[in-house]
Amino acid sequence: MAKVVVIKFRNACKSYYFAPGKEELKKGQGVVVETARGIEYGIVADPEREVPDSSVVTPLKPILRVATPQDEETVRRHEERRPEAMRACREKIANHGLKMKLIDCEFTFDGNKVVFTFTADGRVDFRELVKDLASYFHMRIELKQVGIRDETRILGGIAPCGRECCCAGSMPDIKKVSIKMAKNQGLSLNPGKISGLCGRLMCCLSYEDEYYAGACKKMPKIGSTVSTPEGKGTVVSGNMLKMNVRVKIEKDGAVFYRDFPVADLKFKRGPEIEEETEGSDDKNSD
Repeated sequence: MAKVVVIKFRNACKSYYFAPGKEELKKGQGVVVETARGIEYGIVADPEREVPDSSVVTPLKPILRVATPQDEETVRRHEERRPEAMRACREKIANHGLKMKLIDCEFTFDGNKVVFTFTADGRVDFRELVKDLASYFHMRIELKQVGIRDETRILGGIAPCGRECCCAGSMPDIKKVSIKMAKNQGLSLNPGKISGLCGRLMCCLSYEDEYYAGACKKMPKIGSTVSTPEGKGTVVSGNMLKMNVRVKIEKDGAVFYRDFPVADLKFKRGPEIEEETEGSDDKNSD
């Protein structure tokens, strides 16, 4: 196990590991560190943590120093400049007639560069815009294009569940999500019900997909015919958490519904006849 200090940057939910120094750190304390982008200001998320050696890319970079009052003042001044920088950049984007949406800007800690983040439907030729911005700010300019999911991650917001968007508050990296995950969980495929603020499939669909994908292989399909201890019937619903299904049985002119554990059923999926589902993972797969 390796000992690390966990640092976060500018309210992002992704954490980075740095080598512990001699100074005692506290959670929430500002520090100055060296990164691939240069010298940056970060916040201590965990003063000391042990992590597996496999999750650490060595050598870890050290924390240069605890942030001084001057460092804190520098960060504050950069934040105060953001609204005016955003206004100026939007104005120049409009002047150049570019089809791009500005969503964020950030001044580097050393004050030598400003990074503008934007979204666009396709490639944008912003060379003239960069020259215009450089003459206005008198510093290096970087324009970074991101996707619509990254836009939601940066701007944040309240998801349909009433909580902060996962990508903005609890997911270090955006994960791949597919419509099959919604099918595995038996959710409505109405786009309005399984889409997040970005208009893409909700990130949380991936949280329990491993369990539901495995459980789905062991469940009979809705509408399929199964053999139960009380005779043959039709599956009308299933509970993948309890691994139970509700079966409609017609017998002697009567219709009734019974709940059965999946392990007590025999059923077929596709052209193959299923054995008792308690040992038929391969045969039950789509």
